[in-house]
Amino acid sequence: MHKEIECEYHIPVLYEETLDRLVTNADGVYVDGTLGGGGHSEGIVKRLSEKGVLISIDQDQNAIDFAGKRLEKYGDKVKIFKSNFQEMDSVVYMAGYDKVDGIMMDIGVSSKQLDDPERGFSYKYNTRLDMRMDKNMPISAYEVINNYEEEEISRIIYEYGEERYARKIAKYIVHNREEKAIETTGDLVAVIKKAIKGHPKKHPAKKTFQAIRIEVNKELDVLENVIDKAVNLLKPGGRLAIITFHSLEDRIVKQKFKELSTDCLCPSHLLVCQCNHKATVKRITRKPVIPNTDELEFNNRAHSSKLRVVEKL
Repeated sequence: MHKEIECEYHIPVLYEETLDRLVTNADGVYVDGTLGGGGHSEGIVKRLSEKGVLISIDQDQNAIDFAGKRLEKYGDKVKIFKSNFQEMDSVVYMAGYDKVDGIMMDIGVSSKQLDDPERGFSYKYNTRLDMRMDKNMPISAYEVINNYEEEEISRIIYEYGEERYARKIAKYIVHNREEKAIETTGDLVAVIKKAIKGHPKKHPAKKTFQAIRIEVNKELDVLENVIDKAVNLLKPGGRLAIITFHSLEDRIVKQKFKELSTDCLCPSHLLVCQCNHKATVKRITRKPVIPNTDELEFNNRAHSSKLRVVEKL
């Protein structure tokens, strides 16, 4: 791992693996849909010629402020927009382009966000429940925990957190909030610890906090919708690279890439195609690219990361 990519915001995962597969035209236009600390963005722009342009997007103003300073030395080669990556088609249009040569997305919460006590993402700090990546979003973790029905909380924790004790945790949450609102991350951790007795290997609140964060930010819905948009934005030969951090995200990307790279989606028992579906991409990575041993030792955040890449036909 090169020292040039280290930064106080967070260390970009699968750095060389992503850039090697993404940047195929040094004169091209590229999009980083998840700017974060600017690590991948800076890596992309370093591989571009004087003609190349990078468009970077983030909904977190703190990320934009940090990465903006980091990237300002590249001048007009980098254009930064405050938006969600699901609006990347509008952003690319506002930047003055119709099609682009490559798009990357790092689907994960940055270490800076997780470690900021004020954001309420982490079970490590006792602060007000929030978990919004964009502070302007109407629903925070507080509303989810204190206003959602028990059955819905259970579903969210089970589906998004893959938590086996989801029903029990939801029951304890509802019981406790009847006496007093669950206002802080510490309050929620205490409730979860009551529900999950014993000594689990991982922190008992980890899966629940992940699930609530996904619900608050609608992360899986956004991911599924944005893949089609991204592919439509690519020029022929352009590439889409997506880094995921847990099985739910990776499953969505894997299935979507498979669908987009398949000519016919009809059931196998039909002898003649009736769907008229045509592949729009080819898979560059048949299996996900995962971090090597050196990166895992250097960057703890990389442990669950997977990279998948497709190319526009």
